[in-house]
Amino acid sequence: MKAIFLDKDGTLVDDLPYNVEPRRIRLVSGAGAALRLLARLDYRFFVITNQSGIAHGCFGEEAMGPVADRLADLLFRENLTMDGFYYCPHHPLGTVGAYAMVCACRKPSPGMLLKAALEHGIDLRASWMVGDILHDVEAGNRAGCRTLLIDNGNETEWRLGPRRVPTRMAPDLYAAAVLIASHDEDR
Repeated sequence: MKAIFLDKDGTLVDDLPYNVEPRRIRLVSGAGAALRLLARLDYRFFVITNQSGIAHGCFGEEAMGPVADRLADLLFRENLTMDGFYYCPHHPLGTVGAYAMVCACRKPSPGMLLKAALEHGIDLRASWMVGDILHDVEAGNRAGCRTLLIDNGNETEWRLGPRRVPTRMAPDLYAAAVLIASHDEDR
């Protein structure tokens, strides 16, 4: 199976910091059309998201269930399916002891992608990590995926390195889907 790994905030949904209120979660403009294009190419969809608000005590881990449900509902309304939802609750500078740590799942580490691949039989080399910051790109590259950076202004550090160079760049999710589709046609 091939997958599209999607960062949540700023990539799949509007970027509202530490937003875990389901009624405020909205797909970015063009998300439905973009993902339907990719679904026609037999991609499956997995959300891969850092949720450091848990480690910082902004909300509890129990908030992630309703967030996943809301995303699944929003995609269902677009005639799409979310095949998996993976989140990292950790942050090394967190204030909640159980989550204040360095881990293998927090992007730019590839842990969430590797776990999804193992649990779902995903061919990482045939898959893409799509995100709006270079940590997303690095996680995808380290997992062995192709990567696409949505250059929508959310990346502010631009710390470049060999693992932080995306396969492609696009201004939004729909343009990203078109690039991925054209990349697949070229193969």
